Amino acid sequence: MNKLDWKDRRNLTMLADYYEFTMANGYLENGLGDKITYFDMFFRAIPDYGGFAIMAGVDQLIEYFKNLKFSEEDIEFFKSKKLFGEKFLNYLRNFKFTCDVWAIPEGTPIFPQEPLIIVRGPVIQAQLVETMILLTINHQSLIATKANRIVRAAKGRQVMEFGSRRAQGYEAATLGARAAYIGGCIGSANTIADRDFDVPALGTMAHSWVQMFDTELEAFNAYARVYPDSCVLLVDTYNTLKSGVPNAIKCFKEVVLPAGFRPKGIRLDSGDIAYLSKEARKMLDKAGFPDCKITASSSLDEYTIRDLINQEAKVDSFGVGERLITAKSEPIFGGVYKLVAVEDNGEIIPKIKISENVGKITTPGFKQIHRLFDKSTNKCIADVVTLYDEDIDDSKPYEIFHPLFTWKKKTVENFYSKELLVKIFENGLDIYQSPDIHDIKDYCKEQIDLLWDEVKRFENPHEYIVDLSLNLWTIKNSLLKSYTSK
Repeated sequence: MNKLDWKDRRNLTMLADYYEFTMANGYLENGLGDKITYFDMFFRAIPDYGGFAIMAGVDQLIEYFKNLKFSEEDIEFFKSKKLFGEKFLNYLRNFKFTCDVWAIPEGTPIFPQEPLIIVRGPVIQAQLVETMILLTINHQSLIATKANRIVRAAKGRQVMEFGSRRAQGYEAATLGARAAYIGGCIGSANTIADRDFDVPALGTMAHSWVQMFDTELEAFNAYARVYPDSCVLLVDTYNTLKSGVPNAIKCFKEVVLPAGFRPKGIRLDSGDIAYLSKEARKMLDKAGFPDCKITASSSLDEYTIRDLINQEAKVDSFGVGERLITAKSEPIFGGVYKLVAVEDNGEIIPKIKISENVGKITTPGFKQIHRLFDKSTNKCIADVVTLYDEDIDDSKPYEIFHPLFTWKKKTVENFYSKELLVKIFENGLDIYQSPDIHDIKDYCKEQIDLLWDEVKRFENPHEYIVDLSLNLWTIKNSLLKSYTSK
């Protein structure tokens, strides 16, 4: 957290699916409450058929883990259900989080079928945190991914997140603004996101400001007198080209310049943005304001922005609202949380879930992810999911292969590898220092630059390789055979 303590506003321990509590009670009654388990959180498909997603939400997850506790009011609630035993109620009274947790750092490009979060600990605790892990990582990763698509479509032009009033709830607006900033937006219209997360708050005026005055020019002049050094005027309240832009130019000449400043810009929020921006640019340049920027808003997304740029619209920055903050084109990230192993007398016993849908078959065991990089270009080659204690020797060639189509093989040479999963909790104690939000944003941009352009295409992107090590594949294949042969 950067400023205020978001985690202290309320206790979120009870934000869990009811079955997490019924199972917890059942585990206790069956003597399994202290059984050590391993759970993976992963996702199966990239939103919008994209080439990669972006990890976000770890900081909020850390604060959630640090504040897990049950109040007497919570315990009385469970007691009133007449379903839970006294043993379970006493367990809640003395609850203490003791799990180990690993996570991929925020801002990292992520891919399907690899663990984003690993939780190791007593089954009740590891099961209890399922819902919050999923809703936290699913939501922020979804918005960060969508924001980055929009930012990349803008081709270097600034993108602002303007979607607070269209988000699905106030927490979605605020945490969505945080995620959008990680994904590459320069800031948000959401003021509380600045106060709580240091995401720069941005904004000037709405149409209501212009309507409050007798004339559009009077409204512009009044605003310019208050903010002469940061004057951005909304020019489409009545008629963009006949009154809005001419009145803005007049205001700039009569109020802003005499105050010793240059105008910052105008904003277009309706109409044919491509045409209006071109005409407005001509008018501003002719009036002596070639440095006056043009911002566009109005139901934008990566595709409309790309079209505007292809049409040579004279837009310098974009304000993107509802289609970003709701990830409108595909508003579900689809992460899941599955049991992958248990411990028996200190030995890790892999567990697998089998499905007729091949994509839903889980990868068993306690794992690590190795990202392989080409030494000559520093570009990402592939990810290899391994057993946690496996090493990849980058001093010699390494063979990777497709986990399903095993004849698809590739020998990687002249590479180096980096482990992605970082331990953030040990025995229930926070051992990880979350980076500053601005550092996360910079890290995200750096890591995306390491992906090949083919992976970053909007249509039919190259499928980034996520393989299993031979040892892990052998365990998975062996478990599949043992269960399907019964």
